[in-house]
Amino acid sequence: MRFGLFDHIDRTDDRPLAQQFDERIEFIKAADEAGFYCLHVAEHHSSPLNMCPAPSIYLAMVAQATKQIHMGPLVYLLTLYTPLRLAEEICMLDHISKGRLEVGVGRGVSPFELNFHRVNHDDSRNIFFDAYACLNEALSNDVFSYEGKYFSYDNVPMPLRPYQDPLPPYWYGSSNTVGAEWAGEQGMHFTSNGPIPQAKENIEAYVAALKKRGGPAQPKCEFPGGAAIGQLRHIFVADTDEEARAIAKPALEHHIANLNWLRMRHGDTEFTKRLNVHRGASYESWEEMEMVIAGSPETVIAEITRQTEILGINYLLAYLFFGSMTLEQAMRSFTLFRDEVMPKLADL
Repeated sequence: MRFGLFDHIDRTDDRPLAQQFDERIEFIKAADEAGFYCLHVAEHHSSPLNMCPAPSIYLAMVAQATKQIHMGPLVYLLTLYTPLRLAEEICMLDHISKGRLEVGVGRGVSPFELNFHRVNHDDSRNIFFDAYACLNEALSNDVFSYEGKYFSYDNVPMPLRPYQDPLPPYWYGSSNTVGAEWAGEQGMHFTSNGPIPQAKENIEAYVAALKKRGGPAQPKCEFPGGAAIGQLRHIFVADTDEEARAIAKPALEHHIANLNWLRMRHGDTEFTKRLNVHRGASYESWEEMEMVIAGSPETVIAEITRQTEILGINYLLAYLFFGSMTLEQAMRSFTLFRDEVMPKLADL
């Protein structure tokens, strides 16, 4: 089992954003020293859920503050970029990090965010496929041309090349089997989210498609079979179950309010259900869906072990710093996770 971090950097009401960024860097430096494999950051727009709508800028700062942890967006919203501009950003960031970049890609799950950028959600899947194919051409050639429905380039020089050869690994996160199968067909590394039945279905779809393909496009020797197969979970560790829940509940419910902010602002009750995205409004609902794990080290170890055996994952994306949580609270939980939990799970 390998361990990664996931983060939205959602907005809090009690401290300046500049302070939040400083706190995150301190937290990530501790994770770097502890041997966490990768930091994955989300990209969202026009929402308090995410204060990192330009992930390349943030990750350039992370690269300078760390030594070994990999880093990458999970995901770049390809529907909102021009492929040429993004290819240049990727190359720069890959060099700044000395080859530690992991490139997550996606189309964007929120129709509201896409609409702000004048992108119709119904068109977003096709735009994404076109952008992804074009991005590959740009990253793989010294001079590239591309002709698609949404993007076209002719004889464009690419003096910027990736640090990694031939290019940084691709990652994909999906809440449905269509996306999971596509990720397997492309040979990407994969992460899932949501309740166990849904996550298990998506992981199985990915694994079947990856096996049919013959394996990952860019194998990683760190993971059995060469492919990272991950699951995201919000985790908080304290000395007792009661203490963990008392701290995790308000922090998570602040995060949930940010997660649902745009949907509630637009009065949406049906659209996101069709997207297969969980939208529980309380800590208890997330607990019932087994998406938050809070407790003593023993409780957390037992629950992660149980879920790992059901899902067949080799990578845990631990969401350890979320919502209204203070740096002090996050660091205490992190220390217990590092010292008490990780050593017991490493051999899973």
